[in-house]
Amino acid sequence: MEKVSISAGKMRGLKMLADDTGRFRMMAIDQRGSLKRMLASVLSKKADEIRYEDLAEFKKIVIKTLASYSSATLTDPVYGYPNAIKYFPRGVGLLLCDEETGGEKAGKSGKEIKSSLIQGWGVDKTKRAGADGVKLLIYYRGDASPEIVEHQENLIREVGIACQKYDLPFVLELVSYPFLPDETKENAVFARRKPEIVKDYVEEFSKSKYAVDILKVEFPANLKFAKEYAQGEFDGVKRESLYDLSEIKDFCREVTNLAGVPWVILSAGVEIDEFVENVRIASESGASGFLGGRAIWQGCAEYYPHKEAMEEWLTTSGVNNFKRLHQVFQKATPYFEHERFKGYPNLHLEKEGADWHKEY
Repeated sequence: MEKVSISAGKMRGLKMLADDTGRFRMMAIDQRGSLKRMLASVLSKKADEIRYEDLAEFKKIVIKTLASYSSATLTDPVYGYPNAIKYFPRGVGLLLCDEETGGEKAGKSGKEIKSSLIQGWGVDKTKRAGADGVKLLIYYRGDASPEIVEHQENLIREVGIACQKYDLPFVLELVSYPFLPDETKENAVFARRKPEIVKDYVEEFSKSKYAVDILKVEFPANLKFAKEYAQGEFDGVKRESLYDLSEIKDFCREVTNLAGVPWVILSAGVEIDEFVENVRIASESGASGFLGGRAIWQGCAEYYPHKEAMEEWLTTSGVNNFKRLHQVFQKATPYFEHERFKGYPNLHLEKEGADWHKEY
């Protein structure tokens, strides 16, 4: 079988992000704008009234309590990492995000999104800080205005090149959004288009020019519109049936076939019951695990700023959420068994040989 070469930093980084079986069970606590809005609701404040210290303390508590249940934890370099660095468990991988929260409204409708990078931060600092990989979130629609699409793709290439230079795994998170006149976030029109939107960006960003190592992908359907769940099983709201679970599994298998690199499922803020089902279906269909955030820990927010109550929720309900995910992702494909690598014995160090240390 043909050997697959991989650089030393990326090989080591992928091992650090995965668990001992080669599967990813990662936690995200890099939220900034959405977390401000969450805490603002709890504290009956406006989002811009939430202090730096609020986000820093919240993230520290979540990381201190739950990070040990993950194979790797993702956080941000503004609020999360500098305030929780002492609490990252030994042996748990570290991802740091590179994107600014939110995005600039753009396009003729003002509903398209242009992403940007965190000012004063970069892949070089991520490397110096000791992280095992870089995560970049990009809002993306392949059918957006050409100039918006070009901007987003150029940003991805920029980070991909930097990750190659500093030899860190590149985790690309892709999030679609409604912008056409007939679309809203939760309507049937957007839900019906979701499978094609996801498959489109998976195919595009699997191309080698982007240098992505792991794709963090949305579930390629909306389970609330699945025949088996359209009566409101997740949130009590009845909806029309757009597809059934058999079709949804086919969507996931198509993502696997299109993904030129291992992919993991993101939680997108859904509740834990729905995310567990997303992870189960995706794992059985070729995903290599999950990188979930709010679905795991958001229940503790209602207790903020009472640290003890937050920790009690996290050590009970939060841990249980993780255990439920651990149970359903067992059939996930180890990253080294993905079609890109075709087995761990097939991975070989790039430029291996007696002069590796000179050429690296």
